[in-house]
Amino acid sequence: MAIIRSSEIRQFSDVELQEQMEKLRIELIQHYGKVSAGGSTENPGRIRELRRTVARLMTEKNQRRVK
Repeated sequence: MAIIRSSEIRQFSDVELQEQMEKLRIELIQHYGKVSAGGSTENPGRIRELRRTVARLMTEKNQRRVK
């Protein structure tokens, strides 16, 4: 279950791509902070979704840079 699908990511402008990446990275850091403090997140699968979505965003960003 993806947060943002690859087809949706391709439609983002460069600015939107960067904004989404920053927003998701902040959320990921917050989840990691909870886990490292000894707690647990409400939805542990969310960390995996966030990591994969950030990777999708980075892939699209790098593909645009190469073209």
